[in-house]
Amino acid sequence: MTDPRDAAARYRARQGDEQDDGPDAEAEAPPMQLTAENQHEFVETAIQLAIRRGEFDDLPGAGRPIEGLGTHHDPDWWIRRKIETENLSGLGPPALLLRVEDRGLDADLDRLAREGDVRDVLEDFNSRVISARRQLQGGPPVVTRTRDVDAEIEAWRERRAARPAPVAAPEPTRRLFGRRRKENRG
Repeated sequence: MTDPRDAAARYRARQGDEQDDGPDAEAEAPPMQLTAENQHEFVETAIQLAIRRGEFDDLPGAGRPIEGLGTHHDPDWWIRRKIETENLSGLGPPALLLRVEDRGLDADLDRLAREGDVRDVLEDFNSRVISARRQLQGGPPVVTRTRDVDAEIEAWRERRAARPAPVAAPEPTRRLFGRRRKENRG
């Protein structure tokens, strides 16, 4: 059985060759059989034919560098950018979701008031990291490290002690039916 997409690509490639070489070009060359060894040749031929036909001219962003590519190598730049531009949350491979969560974990811990809650969050995070490492579903590798719970709790305590004490807000004036309550001034 042949793949219809491969057949269509071969047909387009033959059409392009006929236009370039004349009607006798197909009779001279036997049809190319797509195998694992020559797949790259077939793809390269299709790309070169498309370039000759001008199908890659006038593409948006032509001649400009790809935005967001920094000096460090990030193999997941394309999916990270898609998640950011589409403002997606909770979607993606576990490896990426855990990396994003790891970046903001200290800030999330600082919002917690009890040490027990901090411990629960850290243990849950560590168990999800370990579980993601065990999965064999493909995707990028999980490079997020587990957190040392006791060290993180100590760091949480230090950050909490370094924060200024919250200023008590003045007690609001009581209102009854939209009016200020008059106090007896004797």
